[in-house]
Amino acid sequence: VQLQASGGGLVQAGGSLRLSCAASGRTFDHYLMAWFRQAPGKEREFVANIWGADRTNYADSVKGRFTISRDNSKNTVYLQMIYLKPEDTAVYFCAARRSFIGPVGTDTMDYWGKGTQVTVSS
Repeated sequence: VQLQASGGGLVQAGGSLRLSCAASGRTFDHYLMAWFRQAPGKEREFVANIWGADRTNYADSVKGRFTISRDNSKNTVYLQMIYLKPEDTAVYFCAARRSFIGPVGTDTMDYWGKGTQVTVSS
């Protein structure tokens, strides 16, 4: 599986962005998809994941502001981000794995895409 993230950019605090992650392969709907982010000088951290048709999970820091979704017909997963804060500034990565079972973390994903930069100015 190859993943390509896009949609990052510079936005003012309180603004919104939608990230997209396009995946190759014919069994996209069989994968658990996730977003992670990495701020300068910090470790990569979990943001959100989606599995099955619409089962989702979010980091506490983004609950109520970020929404993960997928369009299996387009092999694409999205991350809609609203009410962005300067602390959301990071490189955002999408990732995938075949198993729906077990915790989602940086060491449990099978495939990673290159990141897309999100910068939120104050």
